[in-house]
Amino acid sequence: MRNKAILSLVCVVCSIVSLQGQAQKTKSQKPLIIQEQGAFSAGGSVTKSEGTFDALKPWNVAQGGQTRHGDHADVFYQIPPKAKRLSMVFLHGYGQSRRSWQTTADGREGFANIFLRKGYGVYLVDQPGRGHAGQTSKPGQITATPDDQTWFTQFRIGLYPDFNEGVQFPKDSVSLDNFFRMMTPNTGSVDEATIVNAMSAVMDKSGDGILFTHSAGGSPGWKTAIKNQHVKAVVAYEPGGFTFPEGQEPEGNRGGKGVPLDEFKKLTKIPIVVYFGDFIPKDETKAASLNFWKNVLATARQWAKVVNSHGGDATIVHLPEIGIKGNTHFLMSDLNSEQVAGVLEKWLKEKRLDK
Repeated sequence: MRNKAILSLVCVVCSIVSLQGQAQKTKSQKPLIIQEQGAFSAGGSVTKSEGTFDALKPWNVAQGGQTRHGDHADVFYQIPPKAKRLSMVFLHGYGQSRRSWQTTADGREGFANIFLRKGYGVYLVDQPGRGHAGQTSKPGQITATPDDQTWFTQFRIGLYPDFNEGVQFPKDSVSLDNFFRMMTPNTGSVDEATIVNAMSAVMDKSGDGILFTHSAGGSPGWKTAIKNQHVKAVVAYEPGGFTFPEGQEPEGNRGGKGVPLDEFKKLTKIPIVVYFGDFIPKDETKAASLNFWKNVLATARQWAKVVNSHGGDATIVHLPEIGIKGNTHFLMSDLNSEQVAGVLEKWLKEKRLDK
């Protein structure tokens, strides 16, 4: 019993030391100066049940004649003094919430703070049915199936239990635990059109801005840019799908059906950059997860050619090809996130989006 107690004490001390180390990383930053911050809901629907509501009945008695507000996005925003002309609007990927952009697995400042310090207003979105936007109009089943190892592999941290050699992901157990605890489920059944409508409503409230997407957020991101004129540029980190013109969708594209050419051409009016991390093979492998990303990268390059053939300005950047190696699917929160942000900063300046 005494040995178990000592072991428990050691574990607690190690955890405290680890957390203190993370806190020290935060404390070393200069104070953030924010002129305005807040939160709001955007978009959504209101449904009403049949019948008549009786306010005198107990709250736990099922009644008709009631409304339900749902299917909206939830947004947290921060605006620095003398903010730049364009804000940044951040949409997360599958199984994630706005925390993807707020922090990192090892407790460093997230991408949103990096650019908030550079003078950009930031809008962090929880899409309908996720995070703080959990109220939906259509029910869905939340499973409790263990799947951490699946995502470790799918997100190219490594082939579980092994980390990829040279991976830009912290290998300590506390960081990995933090990473898994950022996963969050869909609270209902939400289709892409609902996400696009909510994101368009976000852009109406935030005003002209640069839309950031990650992973599964990529596909509704393209459609949001088509739908809403406030999207002045798109920065996509490993989008899982792409919007093509009708009849030009490649087999296996996860971006859904194509759109009419006149709608697609709206993507040619704004600068677009798409970033991919490391560990994406050139040839087929025995790992289904790696083949998945090989095909996504190939589709991205094909899509950019279509955009640019219609006079657009789409750039695909595979980071290892420019000398930046080790990044996972979460390249915006990897250990070298500052370096990844620096690459983007150069692109923003080149496109005159940094004013």
